[in-house]
Amino acid sequence: MTRYRVDIRVLPRPALLDPQGKAVQHALAALGFAGVDDVRVGKALSLAVEARDTAAAEREAHAMCERLLANPVTEDFVISVVGEM
Repeated sequence: MTRYRVDIRVLPRPALLDPQGKAVQHALAALGFAGVDDVRVGKALSLAVEARDTAAAEREAHAMCERLLANPVTEDFVISVVGEM
């Protein structure tokens, strides 16, 4: 087995309202960053996953997202297997 670094980004689905993102957008505008729009606030996770290959590490991370790390009703996720550790 090899240890792989897996990065996961979890964000609210585009069709759903993101009140946190809207608050950040307004705060940035108040600070003079007027050219910023469509702010989405989510979470980033970095994991060390033991697996036999990158495909297995990605499958394992996908299962983790579906069962715990992301809400399948309101959030989307993107998985990147960065490489061996």
